[in-house]
Amino acid sequence: MNSFITELTTLLINGGWLMIPLALLSCVIYYSAADLYFHLKEQRSNFKDEDEWVHWLEKPDDAKGDLKEIFEYTQSNVRTIDDIKARFAEVKSAHIPYLDQRLKFLVIIISAAPLTGLLGTVTGMLTTFAGLSSGGGGDTIDMVAGGISEALITTETGLVLAIPAYIIASRIRKMRDEFEHFLRKAETLTQKKFIQKVF
Repeated sequence: MNSFITELTTLLINGGWLMIPLALLSCVIYYSAADLYFHLKEQRSNFKDEDEWVHWLEKPDDAKGDLKEIFEYTQSNVRTIDDIKARFAEVKSAHIPYLDQRLKFLVIIISAAPLTGLLGTVTGMLTTFAGLSSGGGGDTIDMVAGGISEALITTETGLVLAIPAYIIASRIRKMRDEFEHFLRKAETLTQKKFIQKVF
């Protein structure tokens, strides 16, 4: 464990000052991703079993969580199919844009990680060129080696942060699409139930 901490500290020092923004960025990326993922996972657990939520659609009092509110709101005091459509449109506008905004923010901050790493590459190369132009000697070799090390470490760190985060973001997008599909299906079944009740 001590050797891991020592290696991590050395890596942070050799990566230069841009390792600090990269560390902060990683905290924001993975906190935002985890928060959104578990929010969607909790919603998904409510509608994963289709037989269960179809029963709740028939009897909203038996439902739990957000679905109880959704089913009660979309079925109480509706007089026409248009009322049902309007209610579901409100439900979608309350949930989907919020998820889209958070997902867009997540993708933007994920994109910032490799760009920050690229900035580290540029600053590392500038340090390398400064070392080459300063003349000969042991200090020059140290400056060149430090510049190359900084350039490579920051680039690698940016990519290591971004690649898994993009995979998580694609999973979150799929969960968001599943939720939207569920709302469409629930709307169709609610309309069908209303028509059967009327006729």
